[in-house]
Amino acid sequence: MVLLNLKDQFGEFTRGTFIERPNRFVALVEVNGEVKKAHVSDTGRLGELLERGVPVLLSPNPKGKLDYKFVAVKKEEDWVLLNTSVHSTIARKVLERGLLGFKPKTIKPEYTFGNSRIDFLLDENFLLETKGCNLVENGTCLFPDAPTERGRKHLKELTAALRKGFRAGILFLAFRNCSCFLPNRKRDPGFSSLFFEALKSGVEFYGVRLRFSESGDVSFMGVLKICS
Repeated sequence: MVLLNLKDQFGEFTRGTFIERPNRFVALVEVNGEVKKAHVSDTGRLGELLERGVPVLLSPNPKGKLDYKFVAVKKEEDWVLLNTSVHSTIARKVLERGLLGFKPKTIKPEYTFGNSRIDFLLDENFLLETKGCNLVENGTCLFPDAPTERGRKHLKELTAALRKGFRAGILFLAFRNCSCFLPNRKRDPGFSSLFFEALKSGVEFYGVRLRFSESGDVSFMGVLKICS
């Protein structure tokens, strides 16, 4: 099921080849024999994806200092979406289609609760935060792939929201092929502990598997469960 086409947000894609990542926000890429710079919005380590010589998809960056925006990287036969700026757009389509088992009547983005901006307020009483997941080990999708203070903060805020009478949930968008999900204890043990504590408190888990194509389509591939 195709949810949306990201060329509406990014424009036409340019193929390139990954060279290196001098810092979290910049990738050096080769395009038509020239070395160019691309902005990387995903600040994770991405070590298993960003290997020298792999194909990448880029979009124009006319208003930025760098030549391109980094969109996706090729991993085996799949394109893995790495641009976090469209996570909320994709999540909204998932919600509007009722793919989480319910269809909200109202969806308000970027709701301020405590010291955080939560991605969505649904039906005036359900706070839902969205995270992108692109790390796979042994068929399991893992989040995060680098320590995430922001992620830990969001789990604490969602748990606090329950005490204020809200429903609260966290939605993981998995851009890799995997059978189930787990928090990545190896990369961030604090997030992993808080994740399971939040679930015990009543924070709801949701996960979806998605596929991204070079044509720009983002397709829904199924619901993602927590590994047993």
